[in-house]
Amino acid sequence: MLKAKDVAQLIDVSAVRTHNSLTDIEEVVAYAKEYSFINVHVLPSWVETLAPMIKEVPDVYVGSPVGFPSGAHKTSTKLNEAKELIEDGVEEMDIVMNVGKFKSQEYDYVLDELKQIIGLAKDADRKIMTKVLIELNTLTDEEVERACQLVIDSGADFLKTGTGWVPGTANVERIRKIMAWVGDKVKVKAAGGIRTREDFLALYDMGVQRMGINTKSAIEIVKSFE
Repeated sequence: MLKAKDVAQLIDVSAVRTHNSLTDIEEVVAYAKEYSFINVHVLPSWVETLAPMIKEVPDVYVGSPVGFPSGAHKTSTKLNEAKELIEDGVEEMDIVMNVGKFKSQEYDYVLDELKQIIGLAKDADRKIMTKVLIELNTLTDEEVERACQLVIDSGADFLKTGTGWVPGTANVERIRKIMAWVGDKVKVKAAGGIRTREDFLALYDMGVQRMGINTKSAIEIVKSFE
């Protein structure tokens, strides 16, 4: 039987919208401390502010994206961003795949870029979790299957379904296909459109190991297990 803290330890909460301020970040951190959400995700310029705020909080980690939200930054820019995130105290990096290059079938470009960024994380002096975002709602099923293999080949810890910036639902059935394609070769983080306990349980039951959920919905879902 799932308990509220078990549920919270599967959920990343965030303040990564354009307008999010220090006040918004402080609010999300307070909720993470109260409910034990596993990860607080902020935009890169806020990582050095966030890190000391949760340094002493067990089971709550510092997250930030690379190449967010489009993934279309030059590789050199994404590498520099990743290096600075590591210096600033990031513990989980969500790397946006270059979706445009992928859809243009420049698979070697995309894979090489991901391997370089993930290599920085692996060479760090501490454990840094890496997740690759494929932006599911922009891809056909055939492209998603190809993207799954690419993420496996990159050496990432997680495949993440999207940024939440592209409109869409929780994509439960499409994520079921992803779970079949990746098997136990990479973990899956579902993100975008997850709003209810029913969405959460459907994804949990199929083996999704992390979910990105907006804070309001995340709190409602956790409270439903109290």
